[in-house]
Amino acid sequence: MGMCLPCFSGAADDVVVTPDPDIRRQQLADAAEKRQKETAHRGVKDPGAIERKKKKQEEMEKQTMTNSVSGGGGLRWQVG
Repeated sequence: MGMCLPCFSGAADDVVVTPDPDIRRQQLADAAEKRQKETAHRGVKDPGAIERKKKKQEEMEKQTMTNSVSGGGGLRWQVG
């Protein structure tokens, strides 16, 4: 018959000690963040250019919103 208990079979060295749950949670969060960064920049030669384009697009949208609000242009509804 085989022995199931690690203390009898000498398999105590094979037991993996799990880290503290907080440490494990942090490791998992770091790994997830790393995967997201790698996925976001996959196939992109210059990630900085992408960020600059995003910022420029946001500024253009913001300027468009500001101009349309301050200009007062657009459809006006008359209630009457």
